[in-house]
Amino acid sequence: MVASAFLPELWTEILVPVCAVIGIAFSLFQWFIVSRVRVTADQGASSSSGGSNNGKNGYGDYLIEEEEGLNEQSVVAKCAEIQTAISEGATSFLFTEYKYVGVFMVFFAAIIFVFLGSVEGFSTKNKPCTYDDTKTCKPALATAAFSTVAFVLGAVTSVLSGFLGMKIATYANARTTLEARKGVGKAFIVAFRSGAVMGFLLAASGLLVLYITINVFKIYYGDDWEGLFEAITGYGLGGSSMALFGRVGGGIYTKAADVGADLVGKIERNIPEDDPRNPAVIADNVGDNVGDIAGMGSDLFGSYAEASCAALVVASISSFGINHDFTAMLYPLLISSMGILVCLITTLFATDFFEIKAVKEIEPALKNQLIISTVIMTVGIAIVSWVGLPSSFTIFNFGTQKVVKNWQLFLCVCVGLWAGLIIGFVTEYYTSNAYSPVQGVADSCRTGAATNVIFGLALGYKSVIIPIFAIAASIFVSFSFAAMYGVAVAALGMLSTIATGLAIDAYGPISDNAGGIAEMAGMSHRIRERTDALDAAGNTTAAIGKGFAIGSAALVSLALFGAFVSRAGVHTVDVLTPKVIIGLLVGAMLPYWFSAMTMKSVGSAALKMVEEVRRQFNTIPGLMEGTAKPDYATCVKISTDASIKEMIPPGCLVMLTPLIVGFFFGVETLSGVLAGSLVSGVQIAISASNTGGAWDNAKKYIEAGVSEHAKSLGPKGSEPHKAAVIGDTIGDPLKDTSGPSLNILIKLMAVESLVFAPFFATHGGILFKYL
Repeated sequence: MVASAFLPELWTEILVPVCAVIGIAFSLFQWFIVSRVRVTADQGASSSSGGSNNGKNGYGDYLIEEEEGLNEQSVVAKCAEIQTAISEGATSFLFTEYKYVGVFMVFFAAIIFVFLGSVEGFSTKNKPCTYDDTKTCKPALATAAFSTVAFVLGAVTSVLSGFLGMKIATYANARTTLEARKGVGKAFIVAFRSGAVMGFLLAASGLLVLYITINVFKIYYGDDWEGLFEAITGYGLGGSSMALFGRVGGGIYTKAADVGADLVGKIERNIPEDDPRNPAVIADNVGDNVGDIAGMGSDLFGSYAEASCAALVVASISSFGINHDFTAMLYPLLISSMGILVCLITTLFATDFFEIKAVKEIEPALKNQLIISTVIMTVGIAIVSWVGLPSSFTIFNFGTQKVVKNWQLFLCVCVGLWAGLIIGFVTEYYTSNAYSPVQGVADSCRTGAATNVIFGLALGYKSVIIPIFAIAASIFVSFSFAAMYGVAVAALGMLSTIATGLAIDAYGPISDNAGGIAEMAGMSHRIRERTDALDAAGNTTAAIGKGFAIGSAALVSLALFGAFVSRAGVHTVDVLTPKVIIGLLVGAMLPYWFSAMTMKSVGSAALKMVEEVRRQFNTIPGLMEGTAKPDYATCVKISTDASIKEMIPPGCLVMLTPLIVGFFFGVETLSGVLAGSLVSGVQIAISASNTGGAWDNAKKYIEAGVSEHAKSLGPKGSEPHKAAVIGDTIGDPLKDTSGPSLNILIKLMAVESLVFAPFFATHGGILFKYL
């Protein structure tokens, strides 16, 4: 008999939900503090209300500067008006998107129920367990029903994560702009606190819903943990399928508006970014919220749900599940619970323990968040591994049980956690304009856009090398210690500080919006300089966040792949067999097909946007002079219509591929497809995200003109600057649509294959059966 965990089951039952509730309470507290910044002209009220803070971090002090020759009340009213327009545009788009996604959700839920129910011919009788014939498990019809419920729960949680993130971001953007009048430190605190609201709300609600789902399902399943955790995989599928549409739809929306606004506004008309005369400017700011906030929130929630599901499935057929050791079984959830507490402490370093006083302190403060959370989390994982795991246990390893020690599992999680940090900092090196790679790209703009594009592409390809080695090393170490379970908990390790990662990620678009509002409201150039400094730091941290998302997606999809192979009864995947090699080739091609679809969608939507912006500049008298208002609503409608229409084909490609391959060609070919898409998808995703990020920051490097080298390339409107804007425009769909969506492609196909594995194992491969 294998020893049980040190932590009693009752304590586990209490600790996990308590940590989740603490996370939700902390996010509400941060929101309350942000809400004290009033978007009204009565600044005195908001200043005096913070007396208890002793004037620290922007409370209890008056404006450092008064607006230069401007009426303060009209500026604040203008900020509030712009904020409302952005919020209404984002809400309207998401509601439209969710209507279409809701129809898909109902349709796909029916497919899950019918396909999985048909495994045993819709029988209601108990069946022998898949991994132990001596025991009886609940019928396949029950797995079908509960998988469907889990799918809907995952989908709804994912949608809510994205929607609430968007509402928080649109609530905070104008408040960040107004606080920038007191100083850059005050604006930073508001933007970061708002990001923390989203981070903690998403991490805690994802954990709480998963925990409640497991306990409710357990009432029916009883001792049949194999069936219970097989049904739970639907939760990961629901989360990721909604994330796919959120990322693709939001990405097309934001980049169509961004490319349209930049090409006509900056290059043709030579007006600043976010100039209120530009008809696409509101659509551009709405896009930041629906793509970078709502899409990213759903994406990282999907990664978290899938990593948890992959670990739970493997654990249920290991000694944890066989011996019904509930505490050890919930080890993945205990890691996430500890992560919430660690991120809470880490957040206080940015908001309360230290105060930002200068622009140069912003980026180090954000990077310190990653380092502090990783260091503290290492200690947290050690504690969880000591109290939550037996000293020795067995893990299912493709038909055999592998003996594992608790310190080995601790190392698996740590490898994932630290690999994430390495990927993050390598991404920063290749995308921040503080380092030579981006400065080299900026320098190449001297000879025009063509050399800028060549240098940018080369940088993206080169930036793949170290992250791939980091992912490969973490896979080797974690698999050597604990088989596929080790890979799954390594992915969870990378995602364990998700609350901090999301806070840093969400901070970027909030700061970007704040700068846009400052420009549109006609505020002082000094305030725009402050919001630009916040945005520049946010750009780099957004690239770091994408690096984390792609790295964790690689580990998650490999863990799901392992669980799928085990569940489908495939003992080895032999690449020399024709069934597998054709799958590998097709799988490796899919990320290119998917990227082509999303890039073309952005291009065709941007084409319509450019034509509309040109039309307004040419036909509305007084628009360039600033005496007439542009028609913002038409541009918002173009982005909305294009993204809703264009998100469906890429979504169908990802969702239907596993079903078609599994049903017609069988599990071996599907194994090849999953392996091929993972190998090529990760490379393209990293290079696309980093190329786009480098072009964006090369443009910002020239615009800021901080160093002598940057001044020699500028100012705005110079030929090198125009070449940099073209590079940035090409990079927009790479870094914000195709790149981030690819990590969902590799995860979603793997989790979908796992959910439908019983169906494919029973009815799959009909073409080969009759050939």
